[in-house]
Amino acid sequence: MAHPYPLPQPIRQDYYDNDSETASPYASTTRLAANHNYYDNNSYNTDNSDAGHGTRSYAPSIVSQASQSYGSPFGDPGQGVYPYPAWSPDKQIPISMEEIEDIFLDLTQKFGFQRDSMRNMFDFLMQQLDSKASRMSPNQALLTLHADYIGGQHANYRKWYFAAQLNLDDAVGQSQNPGLQRLRSVKGGAVKTPGSKHLDSALNRWRNAMNSMSQYDRLRQIALYLLCWGEAGNVRFAPECLCFIFKCADDYYRSSECQNSVEPVQEGLYLETIIKPLYKFMRDQGYEVVDGKFVRREKDHDQVIGYDDINQLFWYPEGLARIVLDNNSRLVDISPTKRYLSLRRRSTAHLLVNFNRVWILHVSFYWFYTAFNSPKVYAPPNKQFPSPAMTWSATALGGAVATLIMISATFAEFMYIPTTWNNASHLTTRLIFLLVILALTGGPTVYISFVENQVVPTKSQIPLIVGIVQFFISVVAAVTFGLFPSGRMFGDRVAGKSRKYMASQTFTASYPELPRSARTASIMLWLLVFSCKFAESYFFLTSSFSSPIAVMAQTTVQGCSDKYFGKSLCSHQVAFTLAIMYVMDLILFFLDTYLWYIIWLVVFSVARSFALGLSIWTPWKDVYTRMPKRIYAKLLATAEMEVKYKPKVLVSQVWNAIIISMYREHLLSIDHVQRLLYHQVDGQDGRRMLRAPPFFTSQNGSDYKNTYFPADGEAERRISFLASSLTTALPEPLPVDAMPTFTVLVPHYSEKILLSLREIIREEDQNTRVTLLEYLKQLHPVEWDNFVKDTKILAEESEHPDTINEKTKADDLPFYCIGFKTSSPEYTLRTRIWASLRAQTLYRTVSGMMNYSKAIKLLYRVENPGIVSMFGGNTEKLERELERMSRRKFKFTISMQRYSKFNKEEHENAEFLLRAYPDLQIAFLDEEPGPKGNDPRLFSVLIDGHSEFDERTGKRKPKFRVELPGNPILGDGKSDNQNHAIIFYRGEYLQLIDANQDNYLEECLKIRNILGEFEEYSVSGQSPYAQWGHKEFKKAPVAIVGTREYIFSENIGVLGDIAAGKEQTFGTMTARALAWIGGKLHYGHPDFLNAIFMTTRGGVSKAQKGLHLNEDIFAGMNAFGRGGRIKHSEYYQCGKGRDLGFGTILNFQTKIGTGMGEQMLSREYYYLGTQLPMDRFLTFYYGHPGFHINNILVIYSIQVFMITLLYIGTLNKQLAICQVDSQGNVLGGQQGSGCYNLIPVFEWIKRCIISIFLVFFIAFLPLFLQELVERGTGKALLRLGKHFLSLSPIFEVFSTQIYSQAILSNLTFGGARYIATGRGFATTRISFSILYSRFAGPSIYMGMRNLIILLYVSLSIWIPHLIYFWFSVLSLCIAPFVFNPHQFSFADFIIDYREFLRWMSRGNSRTKASSWYGYCRLSRTMITGYKKKKLGHPSEKLSGDVPRATWRAVVFSEVIWPICVAILFTIAYMFVKSFPSANGQPNPSALIRISVIAIGPVVWNAAVLLVLFFVSLLLGPVFEKWTKFASVMAAIAHFLALLGIISFFEFFWFLELWDASHAVLGVITIVAIQRAIQKILIAVFLSREFKHDETNRAWWSGKWYGRGLGNSAISQPAREFIVKIVEMSLWSSDFLLGHILLLILTVPLFIPFIDKLHSTMLFWLRPSKQIRAPLYSTKQKRQRRWIIIKYTLLYVIVVSGLASLLVLPSIFRDHITLNCTLCQNI
Repeated sequence: MAHPYPLPQPIRQDYYDNDSETASPYASTTRLAANHNYYDNNSYNTDNSDAGHGTRSYAPSIVSQASQSYGSPFGDPGQGVYPYPAWSPDKQIPISMEEIEDIFLDLTQKFGFQRDSMRNMFDFLMQQLDSKASRMSPNQALLTLHADYIGGQHANYRKWYFAAQLNLDDAVGQSQNPGLQRLRSVKGGAVKTPGSKHLDSALNRWRNAMNSMSQYDRLRQIALYLLCWGEAGNVRFAPECLCFIFKCADDYYRSSECQNSVEPVQEGLYLETIIKPLYKFMRDQGYEVVDGKFVRREKDHDQVIGYDDINQLFWYPEGLARIVLDNNSRLVDISPTKRYLSLRRRSTAHLLVNFNRVWILHVSFYWFYTAFNSPKVYAPPNKQFPSPAMTWSATALGGAVATLIMISATFAEFMYIPTTWNNASHLTTRLIFLLVILALTGGPTVYISFVENQVVPTKSQIPLIVGIVQFFISVVAAVTFGLFPSGRMFGDRVAGKSRKYMASQTFTASYPELPRSARTASIMLWLLVFSCKFAESYFFLTSSFSSPIAVMAQTTVQGCSDKYFGKSLCSHQVAFTLAIMYVMDLILFFLDTYLWYIIWLVVFSVARSFALGLSIWTPWKDVYTRMPKRIYAKLLATAEMEVKYKPKVLVSQVWNAIIISMYREHLLSIDHVQRLLYHQVDGQDGRRMLRAPPFFTSQNGSDYKNTYFPADGEAERRISFLASSLTTALPEPLPVDAMPTFTVLVPHYSEKILLSLREIIREEDQNTRVTLLEYLKQLHPVEWDNFVKDTKILAEESEHPDTINEKTKADDLPFYCIGFKTSSPEYTLRTRIWASLRAQTLYRTVSGMMNYSKAIKLLYRVENPGIVSMFGGNTEKLERELERMSRRKFKFTISMQRYSKFNKEEHENAEFLLRAYPDLQIAFLDEEPGPKGNDPRLFSVLIDGHSEFDERTGKRKPKFRVELPGNPILGDGKSDNQNHAIIFYRGEYLQLIDANQDNYLEECLKIRNILGEFEEYSVSGQSPYAQWGHKEFKKAPVAIVGTREYIFSENIGVLGDIAAGKEQTFGTMTARALAWIGGKLHYGHPDFLNAIFMTTRGGVSKAQKGLHLNEDIFAGMNAFGRGGRIKHSEYYQCGKGRDLGFGTILNFQTKIGTGMGEQMLSREYYYLGTQLPMDRFLTFYYGHPGFHINNILVIYSIQVFMITLLYIGTLNKQLAICQVDSQGNVLGGQQGSGCYNLIPVFEWIKRCIISIFLVFFIAFLPLFLQELVERGTGKALLRLGKHFLSLSPIFEVFSTQIYSQAILSNLTFGGARYIATGRGFATTRISFSILYSRFAGPSIYMGMRNLIILLYVSLSIWIPHLIYFWFSVLSLCIAPFVFNPHQFSFADFIIDYREFLRWMSRGNSRTKASSWYGYCRLSRTMITGYKKKKLGHPSEKLSGDVPRATWRAVVFSEVIWPICVAILFTIAYMFVKSFPSANGQPNPSALIRISVIAIGPVVWNAAVLLVLFFVSLLLGPVFEKWTKFASVMAAIAHFLALLGIISFFEFFWFLELWDASHAVLGVITIVAIQRAIQKILIAVFLSREFKHDETNRAWWSGKWYGRGLGNSAISQPAREFIVKIVEMSLWSSDFLLGHILLLILTVPLFIPFIDKLHSTMLFWLRPSKQIRAPLYSTKQKRQRRWIIIKYTLLYVIVVSGLASLLVLPSIFRDHITLNCTLCQNI
């Protein structure tokens, strides 16, 4: 077989003969006789000339660096003769490179692909083949590649081909035009004729066709697919659409008309005619183009046709029938008439459909428990207890509850899925079936209650039997509904054989199987969780709840009456309370499960880590003394090496490289390095020997730290992680030249590349108080010292030798301050780099990831000593050979979306990167203005450090420049950015990295082991087509390998540490257990992806605007649903930065929260939620959405509990409570006085508080255990103690509220946007008004409302347990301020107060960026939305684009819900007032009193505003010259509104006769009512907003003309009137709230040295190390002193004035008596 290949002949035409099997002249040679002895292994092993692929002795491929370039338009010049060494003629390749080139050229001419795209894809394919062929025979490489892309068992194309049932109409291999036939076959309905059209026979036909295909055809198909893919732009997000395009192209290519056309088609035709129409369709869904600018359309997702919807059109044969076919079978248009599956209406019903099993398990079991435990509730009125039959039956209703949940979920599904879809049939059958079950479980209860309540009780046993039977039926029903996925219950969509479900099965339900041990673990975990939970809930929650129920059921309140309602409301107060208590218990029932889940998950995870051998408890000595052996055995590919060299020699090279790399990063000083290196010493007999460092040999444990590396430093952490990670099992590595090629891809938008000198040495603004360099020096003192020593050595070398003797200490100062003395660029650059490597910059990422190339060179050199000796002493040639290898195996691409728009500084930094790392590739977008009036043309461009400069423009010449169909950034940016650069990746695997990560040399050495996790190293010699069912090809492919992240900001103060700890437990601990039991998705970014798998299935992340916020999670769900496995490896870690400031952390949480809300709406959740088997569903649920739903429930539990307490408080205040003896029996002699036995209720309250406290406390458990396992007991306790001392529980409560608020508001209103999470350092002080406006809506308002309720509760029932609630509710209000640096320095506090007052009153005469008015408007627009007019007004920038919420959501959340809350509080208030007063007179109606006080201020505001409106209309034009006129009018109005609300409150307090608790309850009610009124006014009466605030200024200044309002100038004043009424009351309440908050925050100011203490708490720095106070000039000081004096006075006056209104009346309450008849009647 070793004869030379025939050179390609000039005539190529007969290649394309249809019958190419026989007619081709190359059939015998090129195809290796295509059919027989394909894989006769002996045909290769006869001669070992082909680098011995039979025996795998890898000869080093040495190619002299010949200068003659390989004559081809493709290869890079100067890479040796063969740019793809594993695919060179001496390797028995099936097709030579020239032939492959010709295939590409031919396809390009036939279809009109772009020239550059063709070159790019050629290089891409050759790299793939080279990568695969380096570890298997070239034939096998081509085969497996074709199997991966087109025809193999796991290839997406094959799956799609069968799912869309294309095999029914074109039997494989016929080359007629498929269009007409397809239409015919679908019109007749897919009739399943037996035999020929059966699925298995079709599979066999497919397999045979694939098997008998020639290698040439295989390559042509791959090439065609890649060319289609490479230019598809945003269509890549719709993989099945791409498959369809490829299918049409392939059929067209085989047809005769294509073969006969000789003329080449013009370049770019494919892009113009096929991709652009699709792209435009996608773009117009979200944007409209106005004057050449993209304008976001205001639609929610259920009106937008997203990528997924387009994609799903191609899943079903019915969908394909709808595609209009042009005459030459090109895809031209998708008729958007019938929209397919729109699964995304915003509503909370999603929670019902997707997670109905969770609800069933909880609610129905709760019903079983509680119904059994509260017999008194359904006892007949005349008896103490109900009959046994009734008890059985009532308990049995739990089954009916479960059925009801199922029915409502089915209805919700009907809402989301259009009935044309083939699922509707099975939904209807399901519905009928469920109704039958409902009758069975619920019906008997009706019968039994009817029988039991007859006057003559029946003697028969029938009711009892019926009841028992009903109970068992309902238990079975509840369990069944809980365990089986609803998608599987009727008409199995997952495992069914019918072709009908083929598509949804292929793309959404082909979950990878779990191995048996993992599946057992998964089932065990959930059995344990639920058994613990049900046992604990029964004894702790339900049985303890039975005694309050027994006391409270059927109790009526005596002796109360209301003027209008009589006894009807107040006598049932106890029943109301009981109902609220039931709800409370249900919420606790849900929270319990999460608690047990965390406990057991942590247990499993810790057990798993011991099983993997990953814990600090393994003895220290073993870990380090055996380390050299382990490096040799696990990191080096030693199996293939000759044993000429001692292991010690090889290990020493690796180890020394690691240590020296740490020295270069300034982590170790010279002395440390000396103790850690292997040294050459003279042995006894005069030979040179290697001496192992003492670090490995002598360890007595106690003093080792400081001798070898700085204590607790970065170096220690890295070395110990390396040592412990090597104890685990790693996959065998392959030799370097056989390892697969991989790419690192970094999306970069506008993150810092390299810090400039100004950013390091200057302060950012007055609030920062510290330069960045100072701050970094505080954090890394040791590394700074090493750096300075280094620099001094450098500087002394360059100085003149004769000046050394007179150096003094003073000369060293500049080094220690800023790291350089002379400001020549090379020194300043060193300091800049030092700082950049410790902040979160792109430079840090690049230099970290470039360690891969170092690692590959190192391994190659160590493992092939022959090479070193071969080049002799010629280091340059050796270096070139190493470079060549690292370039061949590792590529690094940064996708710099904005590169062409960079400013000068950013350009210089990017240039610096390219010069420092010439192999770095940068992909960016380049714009060319289009012809007049058209869109501009956009290009994806790739450059690297080798590209030479263009003389004309001064820019680098691009390597590839591929035109895109249009602007690719249609989504939230990141995923689109990845998508446009993905065509430039090379090789088989992809590592996605964020621009805030880091990597280390010793981790990069493990790269070959990590890539081994994909289980594609040892490929059998079987053909994937001949051996179809072979177990090798049956296994689900590994799609994602996740790794650990180390958060390098973990010890920077308390917040950094909390964020890091969250990430640690989530990214490591839970991921470890979840990946094992098959529930891990993909978050986080050091993950390695199987590139072919991901790119043929829609790319590495999804990108629909607004829906796919956390784009990476969707990639994980996509891979999971389409049959990929997701693994998690423990032995590899990347560094990652996390946000450090309070605001940035919360922005991040809001982003995650809103993103989570979006995920709950997405179709992926629907598929996973309705089709997974029970244990895996629970794993998925509690691992992802369950966490957030748990947060929502925690916050709800606080609110519901407050209301419960309020109601119990009213009972306690108004009713006489019986005394009881120690046994709890009521003492005698109290019956006549009408007392109520409520003691058990108070016991229940205490129990509830304890359980809420526990649920909250469990949040700290995982972090503690994680530390315990990884770093030992002392460290764990220390870290926990630090957290508690620096008040982290406050932050926890607050962040829970932020999470749940983000999700809920997202589910109702939408408007999720990608919040760019800032990455700054947390030393900046943010002013009070900014914090207030950011957090008032999410948490401060709610906190304040609950504070007032809590105040009432403490006044009416005081128990010590309430202290915990005071703490947590207060933290909702003050958390933002507690974690604000320097919040408590007195001067800043007062200046804040000044800023707050100005913020409240700004923005009325001219537009201000931050003002109370702007904040109020912004929070309102969520409901009203904006007007569509484009007026181009300057103040429009202040308001973002938020789509308006749907009216359904608004009606529920803004109208019905507030009204309900208001009613609840009003009932409580009326109950309190319905008892006669002390002198026995009945009270006047409470309802009238409360409504007067609540609505009074609103009426007053309206009156004031009306008067002022006419005043300003008349006077405004007169005072036109006086600019402040508007502000004065506004001030008058605001002041009067404040006066109104205060005087109404005083009046109310007088009416309550100065009784504090009643007054507080009244205030609660008033607040609720006013809130309801305001929300209704906003939601119902307001039209859309203008984007500018002209109307506001017009209102105050009286000038309505010339404002650009157009026709609406007449209607606008009326609308503005309503707005202003609401604004007045909002303003006055905000004013009061602000003062209350400031008052709370004033308390700590009196503690001495509070600022120092506070900073210690926040930054964990000793007071001596702390950041100095800012320096002011004399003028500034004087100015500040004056401001402080003035505003301190003002503050004291205002606060004391407000306080006196409360305090004075209560002191002089006896002296103030007013007689007014009106007051008597209210």
